[in-house]
Amino acid sequence: MTRQVKRAFKYRFRPTDEQAAELSRTFGCVRLVYNKALEDRTRAWYGEQRRISYVQSSAALTQWKKTEELAFMTEVSSVPLQQALVAEPLDIRWSRPLPEDTGPTTVTVSRDSAGRWFVSLLCEDTVALAPATTTAVGLDAGITSLVTLSTGEEIANPKHERRDRDRLARAQRELSRKAKGSANREKARRRVAGVHVRIADRRRDFLHKLSTRLVRENQTAVIEDLTVRNLLKNGRLARAVSDASWTELRSMLEYKCAWYGRELVVIDRWFPSSKLCGTCGTVREKLPLNVRVWTCDCGAVHDRDVNAARNILAAGLAASACGDGVRPQRGSSRTGRSSVKQETQRATAGLARL
Repeated sequence: MTRQVKRAFKYRFRPTDEQAAELSRTFGCVRLVYNKALEDRTRAWYGEQRRISYVQSSAALTQWKKTEELAFMTEVSSVPLQQALVAEPLDIRWSRPLPEDTGPTTVTVSRDSAGRWFVSLLCEDTVALAPATTTAVGLDAGITSLVTLSTGEEIANPKHERRDRDRLARAQRELSRKAKGSANREKARRRVAGVHVRIADRRRDFLHKLSTRLVRENQTAVIEDLTVRNLLKNGRLARAVSDASWTELRSMLEYKCAWYGRELVVIDRWFPSSKLCGTCGTVREKLPLNVRVWTCDCGAVHDRDVNAARNILAAGLAASACGDGVRPQRGSSRTGRSSVKQETQRATAGLARL
């Protein structure tokens, strides 16, 4: 079986000097229009409690172009990509072919902080559903191990940012020594940005390979609804949490499961996966982060992360079987608790059989 999906194909390209200049002018004009429209809407709302519609903003743009100050905006295309990409072909590195018998519905040109140019083509693509399997996996996110699986496997955290931390520090020191506004400062800024994009590229590549493997091998994957935004407020953990990039991993799992006919179950963030004994169902009152192995009163010895992953899997399967959906339900029931939280707590009685 197959499924029709919208899929973006992103390629790096190297524009000619003329193309780069045209694209840069277009980017500058787009940024200026956005900021002016935002300023007008903010002033109208806070000053007059009045909303400005898109039609009104479009009419204002026409008037802006007629002023002497902003007349230069008429030099770029009203449809920004057309003027930049029709005159001559782009030098694109075609790392993978586009789908046959289809054309892009949207073309987006972008440039990252390191000065690299990219073109993204949104196309209709046909994706073959993955062969059905009966396996399911629970994932417990961590820092030392990026994720621990309910199978007992620990996926090591590559710690890309930490591995390039010295290189980044040197580049930032060089940048701090350059005079503001100088050409040398711009070169130093590009070197700093180059380290950042190297880290981001390597992290994204690793997460793509991991998420693809998990989706290919399992019919169902269960994860926790982590509040990464709150975790980033912890000064001691913020850097490590950012480097782990759990949010990006979850996003990849979501759309790949949807593409390939898999199920992703997200359990309630308050489910006590680490403190719950998977053998007898007892929940410990406290379990400090530095305790990696603990013994329950029933005599069961648990690896903290493996036990959590197995509890997450059992809770997710129970919630899925009860038809509670794939996302945590924020609505309260008669007991005042979310439905997924109740179902995951009911599931603890069956954990020992999994």
